[in-house]
Amino acid sequence: MAVITHFSDLDLTKEYTFSDYLQWQFTERVELLKGFIKQMSPAPSRKHQTSSQNINKYFLNFFTCSSCSIFSAPFDVRLPIASAKKDTTVVQPDLCIICDESKLDDYGCNGAPDLIVEIVSPNNSKYDVDTKFKLYQEAGVMEYWIVQTEMKTVLVYRLQNGIYVGSKPYAEGEIIESPLFPEMTIAVDEVFYRV
Repeated sequence: MAVITHFSDLDLTKEYTFSDYLQWQFTERVELLKGFIKQMSPAPSRKHQTSSQNINKYFLNFFTCSSCSIFSAPFDVRLPIASAKKDTTVVQPDLCIICDESKLDDYGCNGAPDLIVEIVSPNNSKYDVDTKFKLYQEAGVMEYWIVQTEMKTVLVYRLQNGIYVGSKPYAEGEIIESPLFPEMTIAVDEVFYRV
């Protein structure tokens, strides 16, 4: 396949693979969901970026000297989806933690991260809350956080027997507890500091 330099040159009804994705050299950010293109939102809002930075700072401090790595978007994650052809799902989570170094390669992550954080904006809430929820569950992402900047709440889901089980929404004044990393706790107020 030839290098594609304009998003408009793609056939949005066609199924693509990771090999195709590697040939795209346009400025628009996209994800590949079971072979189909999903154009991502333009530049994230200030609230989105501030929340992401706050969580990332905490993660960097917590995971210092551990075998886990932290990555933030744009970082390609190729997910194994049983109901789709191989290498047809590539996402760029806002933040992800990967503790199995064998999943990392020169292209990003090949396999399910241990924990994914998506920060929801009003224009992408259905996508992150519904579509990605199902996708991450099917791919075997062990823990999924949905950060809602407008409501200042965090939803935490842990994969149990292939199904996400959620805690109550964490709100301001409360402490988020990670089911996967029990020693890791973060105040909701820290997540939304200066948001």
